[in-house]
Amino acid sequence: MNAYMNKYQHNQIDTASREQILIMLYDGAIRFTRQAILAIESGNQQGKVTGVEKAMAIVAEFRNTLDHQIGGEIAANLDALYEFMIHSLLQGNLKNEVKPLQVVDNLLTDLRETWRQAIEIAQKEKQEQKAQGKVVNGNYQPLNASL
Repeated sequence: MNAYMNKYQHNQIDTASREQILIMLYDGAIRFTRQAILAIESGNQQGKVTGVEKAMAIVAEFRNTLDHQIGGEIAANLDALYEFMIHSLLQGNLKNEVKPLQVVDNLLTDLRETWRQAIEIAQKEKQEQKAQGKVVNGNYQPLNASL
């Protein structure tokens, strides 16, 4: 059964859009942070370490993929926020404290929702442009442009 689940998960990732992958990564970071919280509460040191490491890896990847040239101030703010999350995850791990991990969980949950809303708005705008004849093959086209 596990082999089928792995194949299903790989297929899901292979066919996902960039936006869907972003949301999946947020889901993973949230899940791993919550696993670390539960592990601390139950005294499971290995579970805590594993959860924190996996959550940190995802947050570090978010940070590493920021494009400061295009993102400007937003990218700088996200960079600082991701750095804070990594620091909080480390503190929660080192001090065996739930509170820093709960802060990260709340931030990740809020960011996930913000990204979900932004993706939804962008998709609606693209559909409206397509309906008005402004998008051809996924690219914006002025109404008077030749096809």
